[in-house]
Parts: sequence; structure tokens; C-alpha cells
Amino acid sequence: MKAHLNYLKYVLRHKWCVFLACRTMRVSAWRAIIHDWTKFTPIEWTPYVHNFFNKDGTRRSVRDASGAYDPNIQTVEFKKAWLSHQKNKHHYQAWISIGHNGNLEALPIPEKYLREMIADWIGAGMAISGQTDWRPWYEANKNKLIFHPEASKFLDSYLDNTNTWVIY
Repeated sequence: MKAHLNYLKYVLRHKWCVFLACRTMRVSAWRAIIHDWTKFTPIEWTPYVHNFFNKDGTRRSVRDASGAYDPNIQTVEFKKAWLSHQKNKHHYQAWISIGHNGNLEALPIPEKYLREMIADWIGAGMAISGQTDWRPWYEANKNKLIFHPEASKFLDSYLDNTNTWVIY
């Protein structure tokens, strides 16, 4: 039960931090409110609890030094939950077409979802470590991420043109 309560606290803190970041990133209030709503569904809730928290409510260490984690080395239960979650349009994975032979093609991502994705990264940093600067995480992981060239250009341009992260 402690694991479920601690996960609930984390999700609510994350949603609040993402909401604040969304407002700064000019993401609509509606998108900010419904952000990560699928985490409350049965397919995602329990697998996420078990993946990120021990039964006694303490956090499990599943991230690497860059702050990323590989869902494909987690349990099958979590992989199914992640497959559900990554279909949210603020995840780049929702914009990847898987071809018949397994080839991947990144599709253009509308700017409103790119902005929400950045807000998600900022909100995750705020909720986990208190940091709002997503640049170190992005720089450490961008070569592992699959983006359409237009999305990469937007993200890199946004990085180059933003020096401060003011979250209200």
C-alpha cells in the first residue's frame, strides 16, 4: 500500500510541475490538465508502481546515470504499461511509424506536442530532483531518441534561444 501512496504522491507532484511548465511553454490549459491522465488507468497504474517503488514505498533505482531508463529491460507487465503510455502525443514514440520489416520512420510532431514534451521533461526534473533545466538530460540522451528532422531542429533551436527556465 505504501508503494501505491508514494507513487500517487509522485504522479500528482509530476502533474503539478508539468502543469506549471506547460503554462510557461504556452501549452493550452486543457493539455496541461489532461497531461499523463493514462497513468491513472489500470493498464498503467500497478505496473508503474511496481517498476518505480518497492513494497515498503521506497524508490527503486531504474534510471541510468543520464536519468534515462530502458523500458525494454523491465518486466513484461511494465513494457505493456509503457506501450500504452507512450501513445500519448507528448511522447516522441507516438510519432514513430514501425514498418513491415521493423524499419522505423519518425513523423513530424506538431509544435504543441513538442512544447508539451519539453514541459514533461521540465516537470519530471522538478518532481524528481528539483531541477528545471532539461538541457543536460536532452544533450546526454538526444542521440538515443528518434525524431523527425523538423522536431530535432525545433528542439535544438529552442535550446539555443532559451537561457532561463522560469517556472511560475
